[in-house]
Amino acid sequence: MGIVTPGFQGRPRAEAPDLPPGQYLTPDFPVLSAGPTPRVPRDQWEFVISTEAGTEYRWSWDEMMALPQETPTVDIHCVTRWSKLGTSWRGVSLDTLLDGVDTAADYALAHSYGGYTTNLPLEDLRDGQAWLVHTYDGDDLPAEHGGPARLLVPHLYFWKSAKWVRGIHLTVEDTPGFWETAGYHDYGDPWREQRYQGD
Repeated sequence: MGIVTPGFQGRPRAEAPDLPPGQYLTPDFPVLSAGPTPRVPRDQWEFVISTEAGTEYRWSWDEMMALPQETPTVDIHCVTRWSKLGTSWRGVSLDTLLDGVDTAADYALAHSYGGYTTNLPLEDLRDGQAWLVHTYDGDDLPAEHGGPARLLVPHLYFWKSAKWVRGIHLTVEDTPGFWETAGYHDYGDPWREQRYQGD
């Protein structure tokens, strides 16, 4: 029979109820990129939503800034296992951008300046779940973090929040993006630890 010491409960564990499994908290904002950082002047920036039928909806920087703005405060989780809680952003809801877009698509493929792509179900960009953001923590979004504007989809691993985003192509069939083609999970739910294909 083993000996049990009254009151012994093992190693103390940090309380992190908002932390997905396998993640650790970081006070920093690590910079991770698949390639060189694009430098996109705002007067040359545009955002395009293209449908499966080829219809395009375009916004210049000034037109995007004239849309209703929101200020989400969200937790973000990187597939490399760091998490940052309570991050503050400002930008346009994808609900606003998709309003009036005529589509029968179920999927979206985000395209970035520099050639990066990532795929998402279209329903994950709706209902207050995603934004096109241009401000982080009260300042213009730095280029190394995806400025002038990036996608913010905080309920998925952060590689789905495409940096330097320039558009979204709506598709009837799912099309893997850069990391998904390399073996990362198609969906990427941090609470289910969907890091790689098969997870």
